[in-house]
Amino acid sequence: MKTAPTDGGANSSESAVLPPLLVVAGALIDDHRRVLMHRRPPGKHLEGLWEFPGGKVDPGETPPAALARELREELGVLISDSHFRPCGFAFETRDFSPPKPPRGIVLLLYTCRIWDGEPAPLEGGGLGWFRVGEIDSLDLAPLDRVLLGQLRAGFVG
Repeated sequence: MKTAPTDGGANSSESAVLPPLLVVAGALIDDHRRVLMHRRPPGKHLEGLWEFPGGKVDPGETPPAALARELREELGVLISDSHFRPCGFAFETRDFSPPKPPRGIVLLLYTCRIWDGEPAPLEGGGLGWFRVGEIDSLDLAPLDRVLLGQLRAGFVG
């Protein structure tokens, strides 16, 4: 059976498939067993919602290296890749405005108890230290709510 070639343009019946976007997040845990949460700044996607700080993994980066970079840029803290411990992940397909097709997002959560520096919201928004049970009352970004359940399940202090 032969099929007609498609030009991949707007008239194509085939939809483009983009690889999932890989994103990392960190649960920094202090000596009082509190977790650092970041509130998304105005003007950003999901503004005002609370999240575990982090960001996108760039091409050629490992997830721990990306998280160390993101936390340095966002919070001003220095963390060795070896101090991150995998904790969980969440996935969703996000619809973007046309002409962009929907895209999967994979969010990896790591915990960390050792860093240098005092966290500060360098890119705006707010920060707060919360006990795991207190995070439930925050207005969380949807994937971060999934990650919270995984953090709680593995939280041993």
